Amino acid sequence: MNGVQFSLAGAALTALGSGGLWWADQRLLVVSDLHLGKAGRVLRQGGAALPPYETRDTLIRLENDLRMTNAGTVVCLGDSFDDPEAARTLAESDRLWINRLQAGRRWVWIEGNHDPGPMDLGGTHLAELPRPPLVFRHIAQAGQSGEISGHYHPKVRVQTRLRAISRPAFLFDSDRVILPAFGTYTGGLRSTDDVLSTLMRPEARAILTGQTPRMIPMPR
Repeated sequence: MNGVQFSLAGAALTALGSGGLWWADQRLLVVSDLHLGKAGRVLRQGGAALPPYETRDTLIRLENDLRMTNAGTVVCLGDSFDDPEAARTLAESDRLWINRLQAGRRWVWIEGNHDPGPMDLGGTHLAELPRPPLVFRHIAQAGQSGEISGHYHPKVRVQTRLRAISRPAFLFDSDRVILPAFGTYTGGLRSTDDVLSTLMRPEARAILTGQTPRMIPMPR
């Protein structure tokens, strides 16, 4: 499996190169910030016409993770759609695709700040999901332990032999994990930003996504 193993609150987890998080003991796959329909939302608000392929690309990568893990439970950590209109105008082919991915699995939609209400799709809609010793929510809360969240789309800038590159990354310490955005068109917040430096403990680590994920000290 293409990932880096670590533990949180006694739970053995694997950060996948795709940006998904795998909890093997529970057969549970976590993804965050799919932001499906972002191209359409940008166009509706007068922005540039982006190639409308991000929903398909995101769902392909999610389907690949489901095939690899054979997950029994999927938790989407909020902002699964870029706004409520993106969910309402989802193409029928994509709606059927999501239904196929949900078949035979427990599917939990955690509410995010971009999609605060229930969506007309299968699955369970929750503000947060406690699954001891872990808890799943969209935005990290100070003073928590065993917390899995998203929202910030963390990225890490590293220097290679040839140039500096920026990659989506997991951030984790003894209290929490913050997942990178899984969506194709999502931006990111550098790990050096004050809000992430404040949330994460001094010993926090980053796991860079990609074909060969790797763990490094969290850049600050």
